[in-house]
Amino acid sequence: MADDSAKKDLREAAREYESKLADALGRQSEPKSAPKTSYGMPLKSVYTPEDTGGQDYLRDLGFPGAYPFTRGIRPDMYRGRLWTMRQYAGFDTVGETNSRFRHLLEQGLTGMNVAFDLPTQLGLDPDHPLASSEVGKVGISCPSVRQMETLFHELPLKQVTPSLTVNASAQSVLSMYVVTAQNQGIPLEQIGGTTQNDILKEFIARGNYIFPPGPSLKMTVDLFEYCAEHLPRWNFINICGYHVREAGSSLVQELAFAFGNARAYLDEALSRGMEIDDFAPRIAFNFSVFNNVLEEVSKFRAARRLWARLLKERYGAKNPRSLTFRTGAGSGGSTLVAQQPENNIVRVTLHTVIAAMAGVQSMHTASMDEAHALPSEEAATLALRTQQIVAYESGLADVIDPLGGSYYVENLTDQIEEQVEEYLTRIEERGGMVAAIESGWVVQEIGEEAYRLQREVERGERVVVGLNRFTTDETPPIELHTPDPSVASTVRGEIDGLRKDRDPKALSRALDELKSVASEGGNLMPATLEAVRSLATVGEVSGALRDIFGEWQAPNV
Repeated sequence: MADDSAKKDLREAAREYESKLADALGRQSEPKSAPKTSYGMPLKSVYTPEDTGGQDYLRDLGFPGAYPFTRGIRPDMYRGRLWTMRQYAGFDTVGETNSRFRHLLEQGLTGMNVAFDLPTQLGLDPDHPLASSEVGKVGISCPSVRQMETLFHELPLKQVTPSLTVNASAQSVLSMYVVTAQNQGIPLEQIGGTTQNDILKEFIARGNYIFPPGPSLKMTVDLFEYCAEHLPRWNFINICGYHVREAGSSLVQELAFAFGNARAYLDEALSRGMEIDDFAPRIAFNFSVFNNVLEEVSKFRAARRLWARLLKERYGAKNPRSLTFRTGAGSGGSTLVAQQPENNIVRVTLHTVIAAMAGVQSMHTASMDEAHALPSEEAATLALRTQQIVAYESGLADVIDPLGGSYYVENLTDQIEEQVEEYLTRIEERGGMVAAIESGWVVQEIGEEAYRLQREVERGERVVVGLNRFTTDETPPIELHTPDPSVASTVRGEIDGLRKDRDPKALSRALDELKSVASEGGNLMPATLEAVRSLATVGEVSGALRDIFGEWQAPNV
């Protein structure tokens, strides 16, 4: 009875508040339209217990480290171990990138995100005609195991693990890393790190695919099988909502399409006879962090709950580690602005605070100059210092899920989860993620959202400080990284030397075996490893598979 009375009092007070609010808004000379979330849902002016009335604490929130993991995947979270502090680097030669990682490790970096150039990502060697203008530009050129060995020369791979940000050529790149780690004396069972290996998001967000969706999905899950048996510490996929968001999707679409991709991978693995608890604990994620603090925190909270429920209810996972949504977070590059680049320092600080409050497992912070060029050493160091200041000086690592219990955050968390589930239903109605990709529907959905967001910016409805409001004509001097024009010829020379040194008969046998396994539908990882040990290049491995699988041409939408 007392509870009913309290609810009645709350509703009466709420009506009184709404009346006062309406009067206040009515007195404004220029009434403003009601604000909405970034994904189009109307926002109330204030949130109360009524907006979380449907929640059951243990069912929907629980405690950190316990189902449904809304509040965090470990009971101690940052009290036990801080997030892994990563920086994304890869430019010019592998030697230059090795030096950048050495510098950042000396400054306190605890994880390495390796960027590969477009030819390496697309399975082309640096001497291929299509590669000439892109060698070493947006990442390192790494066509063979020799470049991989130089990249990681004398880096502490047992203590600081890399994330290899590559998808279409993930098997070749992982094979090169495995050979490199073994040559450093690290046994297979101790090799740790991550391959992004999320090829489906390439079809919908970045376009860096080689083979059609079917063979591409098969190759992705080949890594699941191989790593589950031989590399128990390796995260064999980093399912990437980040690039979906960067392509222009909404926050809801970012989660929905990433989870749609995840279901496709899970279903493919299970169709091969794998057991869910044998591989699900090694699945990791990577999501963007944009500037809206409370929406972004709620996104990660909703994602943890969605993943736990999906794995438990749909896939029957029993191991609690299978239910844990392990994710990295990265500054949304598209939130950075070329105008007034110092403002990006504030934006990246927001990203860091958001990710810390959201309880992510690793973090990459962008640099202030990335809207202009690849980060300078000074800017990359400042981005790392931003993480360190938040970790050690802000107090955000002291309490788990500090925004938990906020009426607004809890309401947003529920709302985002509901919106994502609706999108997942739509994907299923279209025959699953692969069918939705092949039809062009996913790309169309993202394109329409990207257009809407851009129109809001151009009309001034979405304020971007320094770009469409509070602008200046001044161009502040900042020192930018300039690509080395000699890199392409240097790498081509290294490839020429490699081809002269290797055993052509052993190479031919290895590539023929790779083609044979591909034709028969077997797991390609062992044959790819043998080809790499025979000094096959990324281009040669991908070329052999092109002969079997062909190349994908995207549908016009």
